[in-house]
Amino acid sequence: MDCLNGTLLSQLLPPVLISETLLGVLGNGLALWFFCFYLKPWRSSSVLLFNLALADFLLIVALPFRACYYLYGMNWKFGDTFCKINLFMLAMNRTGSIMFLMAIAVDRYVRVVHPHHRVNSLSVYKATCCAAGLWLVAISMTAHPVAMMRNNTSHCESFMVKTEFSFSLKWHRSVFVLSFWLPLTVILYCTVQIVVHLRRRKLAQDAKIRKALVFVTVVVVIFIICYLPSDVTQLLIWINVSEGCSGLLDLTTAFYITITLTYLNSMLNPIIYYLSSPSFEKIYRRTIKRVKSIKNQVADAAEAGDKARETGSESISQI
Repeated sequence: MDCLNGTLLSQLLPPVLISETLLGVLGNGLALWFFCFYLKPWRSSSVLLFNLALADFLLIVALPFRACYYLYGMNWKFGDTFCKINLFMLAMNRTGSIMFLMAIAVDRYVRVVHPHHRVNSLSVYKATCCAAGLWLVAISMTAHPVAMMRNNTSHCESFMVKTEFSFSLKWHRSVFVLSFWLPLTVILYCTVQIVVHLRRRKLAQDAKIRKALVFVTVVVVIFIICYLPSDVTQLLIWINVSEGCSGLLDLTTAFYITITLTYLNSMLNPIIYYLSSPSFEKIYRRTIKRVKSIKNQVADAAEAGDKARETGSESISQI
């Protein structure tokens, strides 16, 4: 592909994508299991967290095909239709994950700064309707990869370096950039307002308040680490696109490397679930205890089997 170091990407990205897939499926699959079978009763914030886990899980499902794509030297083996579906899944669930992170930050801001606001008493049904609205916005913003024309059917990419006008590509880049900077502004505003509010009321020493501060800080840190590098490189590509491929080779290669950090978000979001509610924390600890108990039982059984074999060997030697 033009303007890309395909050899480097084919060597570097497959192990990263496979690792993100395995850890993302484990973390978000476990989170979805908790939400569906253990987290009761649900609140409006639970609906937002569940949809965040769902968006992350659906994004992770698309990653093995990207790993195969790079393993085959950036040669797509699954057909044109599935390429468009795969690109749509990546774009939609990235945008959906960002929107639900923003919604979670706003929800926490309202609960801390405006505890008597009627939004805090939002029913689960209304929260579900709001989540459905966010999904519709994410889908409408990212449906364009399905209609994008692919001149080279062996490649499956939605970001092409072109100097001529392409409405679909410009829209794709605009959504990619704006879907980061606008939510980042909202998340930073919510975080600053929470900190100022708590310091003004001198509540920062309370355990629950400290946990709320840790929560919003983790949301900001995960958001910036995962999404900032790829958005900065995409902006630099957009600004310097007139230089042609010779001047953009390093930037475009860096973009495809940094975009894998956006998938890292799906691995890190389980930290947010853990910090979100005491019930989730209790369930998590209970599961860890069960796993340790099973390991101890297996170890005890193995030890008993070893002793039985040793006893049998001694009996045979005595005979």
